[in-house]
Amino acid sequence: MNSRLDLEFLETSTEVLRALAHPIRLAIIDMLKGGQKLTVTEIHEGLGIEQAVASHHLRILKDKDVVTAKRKGKNTFYAIRHPGFNDMVASLEILI
Repeated sequence: MNSRLDLEFLETSTEVLRALAHPIRLAIIDMLKGGQKLTVTEIHEGLGIEQAVASHHLRILKDKDVVTAKRKGKNTFYAIRHPGFNDMVASLEILI
C-alpha cells in the first residue's frame, strides 16, 4: 500500500504547519487570499505591525514555500504559492 505518510512527507508537512502556526502569519495569509499581491509595506500597515516584524514573518513563510516573492522595480510583491493555503485558513474559521 502506497501512503503519503512517509517520513519525508511528515517532516515537510510539520515544517509547513509550524510556519503557519503563528497569529501574524495566519493574518498575512488571510491578507493575501484571492490572489492578492502585496508589498511588505502594505502588509505591515494593514496589520499595524512594524515593518521588520512583517519582513521576519514573510521570510519564514517564503522559506517554507507558503508564499512567493517577486521583485518589480524597487518593490517585492508577496503572494500565496498555492490556493490550498487559503483553504487551510478558511477551514480553521469553520472548525473553531
